[in-house]
Order: sequence, then C-alpha cells, then structure tokens
Amino acid sequence: MSEFNKSMKEVNVESASRSQRTSKIIRYTITYLFLTVMAVVVIFPFYWMIISSFKTMDEYRANVPTLWPQNFVLENFATAFSKANLMNLFAHTMFVGVVSTVLSLIVTVLSAFAFSRLHFKGRNLMFGLLMATMMVPGELYTITNYLTVSGRLPFISEPVEALDITNTYAVLIFPMLVSVFYIYLLRQTFLQIPNELYLAAKVDGTSDFKYLWKVMLPLSVSTIITITILKMMGAWNVYIWPRLVANDEAHQLITNGLRGASFTDEFGETNYPAQMAAVSIVSFPLFLVFVFLRKYIMRGVSRSGIKG
Repeated sequence: MSEFNKSMKEVNVESASRSQRTSKIIRYTITYLFLTVMAVVVIFPFYWMIISSFKTMDEYRANVPTLWPQNFVLENFATAFSKANLMNLFAHTMFVGVVSTVLSLIVTVLSAFAFSRLHFKGRNLMFGLLMATMMVPGELYTITNYLTVSGRLPFISEPVEALDITNTYAVLIFPMLVSVFYIYLLRQTFLQIPNELYLAAKVDGTSDFKYLWKVMLPLSVSTIITITILKMMGAWNVYIWPRLVANDEAHQLITNGLRGASFTDEFGETNYPAQMAAVSIVSFPLFLVFVFLRKYIMRGVSRSGIKG
C-alpha cells in the first residue's frame, strides 16, 4: 500500500511539474510575442526613414512601396547638407548644448550638495517647493519666460529694448539651466554617501567645497554622467523654445532649423528622400548615444535609488 501511495505521489509531482513547464512556456511565448510586436511597431518608422533616404524620388513615390531600395542614392545626403545648412545647425546646437550642460552641471551639483549635506533654516521647505514645481508642465512657463526675455515688464505697455535678449545665445542657454529633476536625482545619490565621511572630513578641517570635489563627486560619477547625457539630449531635441525666441538664421538650432529648411525643387515638388536623409543625419547622434551610453543612464538612475 505504501509503495502504491509513493508511486501516486511521484505521478502527481511529475504531472504538476509538467503543468508548470507548460504554463511557463505559454507565458514566455505570449510575453516575447507581445514584445516582438511592440518592437516592430517602434522600430519600423525609423527603418522606413533610413531606407527612404537612399531611394530615388520615383521609387519613393511608387504606388507599391518597397521595403528595400532598388538603387542606393547617396546624393540625397549631399542635398540634405546643402538644403538644410546642416553644418551651421550642428555648430549652433553643439555650442548651446555644451555651454548649457556645463553651467547646468555646476548649478545642479551645488544645489544637490546644499540640499543633501548643508543644514540651513528652511531647507526642507525650499526643497519641497522645488519638488512641487515638477507637477507643473514646462509648457506653462513658456509664456512667462518669453515675456521676461523679450523685455515685456508688468504694468509697462511698451517692451524695454535693453532687456530684450531674444535672438541671442543667452536666451537659449540661461532659461534652461535649472532642472529640479536633475537636482533631485543627484541629491538622492549624495544622500546614499555615508554622513560619517562628511563629519570626519570636517574634523580634519576640510572645506565643504574640497569635500564635494574630492569625495562626493568621484562617488557620484555615474549619476553625473547620466545627467550630462540627458541634458545634451534635451538640448539636441528642444524645439518650441528656440522656435519662439531665436528663430533667426544665426542662432537656429538643429530642430527648428531643419523644420524651416526648404526641400522643394524648381517645380515646387518636395524632395522627400533628401528630407528623410536630413532627418537621418540629425537622428544619428542620438542613436549612438542610446546604443553606447544607455548602460550609464541605467546605472545612474539605479544608483540614485529611482526605479520604475
């Protein structure tokens, strides 16, 4: 009787194990099938943009679209550079991106250090007010920021020309220096550094700035790299603000400059392959950032304790 019960238990265990394996296979199959479909949905527009940049105009306008160029036309990229003046747009965007990133890092590091290590009256209240501003969409600040940089003061009907900084590099850099999210991200990283190190440094007579430079920054390199990457990507992708305040040719950035470029020929037809080539060129640096630097972004976010 005991041998029969033992054999029945083995059969039940084997049946349960087989059922678990089957459900696991089904679950993984559905999951990966869903992820594959979503990946195709996300990647296909980029794939279509890239292959269209190598097509001729006749092939692009064909009734039956082709998923691979019949003849690779590299001339579209030369046309894109000449029509959109991409070299100047790249230079303007890189200048604004580098300067704004460096200044933003200085503001972010000093603010995060103050909110994480220095003790002053009203620190928590001030940080709470800053965090509350994250609930307000950034687009709501556009009108007030524009009135400020254009010299339109309250209760004054005419704008003050001396305060008007539109169509300058300053208006593209200074209004976007402070990011509450970056301050919060770096502050969380600073808080994970043991406070005993700070107290020991103060006993040794180390100044706050030296402690920040020698201890906290080296221990927070991953988060700082993450902030740098995100800030540069933001400067590369920003569209509304440059379009509003610096739309002249001398200060156009890559986004609004590409939007205003004309790809029409003498017959009034739009050269879509050349336009796709221009968009591909502009998107290429972001692809490189995502492919080679995504691990630093993930490492910085996980280091700060923010997951989701």
